[in-house]
Amino acid sequence: MLYEKGLTGQIIGAAIEVHRELGPGLLESVYQVCLARELSLRGLSFEREKPLPLEYKGVQVDCGYRMVL
Repeated sequence: MLYEKGLTGQIIGAAIEVHRELGPGLLESVYQVCLARELSLRGLSFEREKPLPLEYKGVQVDCGYRMVL
């Protein structure tokens, strides 16, 4: 539990740092790239844009959804 709290604090800290540096109003893709850089600088491992399967009425739909991790 303490590890998770520490990790969560590092991730939130990284996001705040990106926002502090860039400010509001940019495209999400800009923040995404900068957050990845900030997480790397902090030595945190992560994965970006994992495919998110979507099922609609029993059929797997390939619609390009991605989770940003």
